[in-house]
Amino acid sequence: MASNADRTLVKSPPELWELVDDPELMGRWCALVKGRDEAVAVQVTARVDGERIAWRSADGGPDAAIDLRLAEKGFGTKVAITAACGWDVPGDMLESLLDELGSPQRRPFARA
Repeated sequence: MASNADRTLVKSPPELWELVDDPELMGRWCALVKGRDEAVAVQVTARVDGERIAWRSADGGPDAAIDLRLAEKGFGTKVAITAACGWDVPGDMLESLLDELGSPQRRPFARA
């Protein structure tokens, strides 16, 4: 069963691509979809640099798959995410993944 969410984030497509094209992030997100706490091994199943990346869990057990698409939109990037597993993936989980992508990654003026 697949669930979908999309949102326009105020980040450039290259900036978002750098974040999502990361095996650690992919493994962590697949673990969440599978209901696990620790990252799982993943296999990239589709890639169009800067536009689309899809991956699935490669650790045995119930399969989880995520497909993420980026498209420039106005002053930001429309991010569409589809997640599938053997059960319904809660929409609020996908919204939290979009929140993670949209949050600031660096805080250059934070106090130590």
